[in-house]
Amino acid sequence: MTTMNRRTLLRAAALTGAAAATGLAGGPAASAAAGVNGPWIVTGSPGVLQINPGRTTPQVLLPPGADAAASPDGRYLAVIGQKPGPAFDPTLDLYDRVTGESRTLITDPFGVHYEWPTWSPDSTEVAMVIGDSRLVAVNVDTGARRVLVEGHHMARPNWSRDGSMIVTEWFSRSDGGQLRVLELATGKARLVYQRVPGEFADHAVFTPDSQRIVFSTNRWYLDQERRNQSLASVRLGGTGLKLLTDEPRFIISPVFSPDGRYCAALSVPDSNPEPDGGNIIVFTSGFGEPWWIPGDEYDDSMRLDWAPAV
Repeated sequence: MTTMNRRTLLRAAALTGAAAATGLAGGPAASAAAGVNGPWIVTGSPGVLQINPGRTTPQVLLPPGADAAASPDGRYLAVIGQKPGPAFDPTLDLYDRVTGESRTLITDPFGVHYEWPTWSPDSTEVAMVIGDSRLVAVNVDTGARRVLVEGHHMARPNWSRDGSMIVTEWFSRSDGGQLRVLELATGKARLVYQRVPGEFADHAVFTPDSQRIVFSTNRWYLDQERRNQSLASVRLGGTGLKLLTDEPRFIISPVFSPDGRYCAALSVPDSNPEPDGGNIIVFTSGFGEPWWIPGDEYDDSMRLDWAPAV
């Protein structure tokens, strides 16, 4: 199938198949499809994009920008940027989805790495990794920082909806790649998942009830040359490893809907032989009957968020 034909079919499905796949086509329930199908925030090489319900062409919010995350109240996006000019100092910016204005919350000298902001459930703080080995919470009103944990290489944190924990990729000098949960009340980072040799286990997020961790892994496909992955989950105590999606595919950045009923991720349709872009795939809470959100591919997509409507 040619790229043009595939995209034409996807766009056609946008107005029919997506709502039908969720059981929302026709009748009074059809209005609920808007919440089931976005709005989506996608970060990729074009910058920060928003894909609105019923649309197939993304709206460009910020041409530059990385790792955008929507606040739980839906008003703001936390975005990694940089100051213009010769310095290119990194910045943590807040983009107002209502007014379209941005303000810089914090900045550091060039060479300091910012990564993957995640919001507290009350929308008052943004946590992110600074300099690869420091997890910091930044006050949205004042820009004041508090160090949550430091001294270990971390990546892609995610704040639990109950506000008590943050899960992060953790790199142990002795044991290699792990997933750990930081208990904010005690400051302890508990091991919840240990990678096996050759495994990628990343993009970890909490389930809406804050009882399990969902992540992307190639654990079941270690002998395959192509990086095929599935979504899996594990209990906070490290037990109960469960394969959630049994069809191998390139899949990253899982995110749960604001109402907690669905999980979406960035993936690549089977009709595209190369993972050169991303489309959105959506699963029910039981991870069955997935459907695609039609539209253009989002080249070099790196993060997906399911934003509340504002």
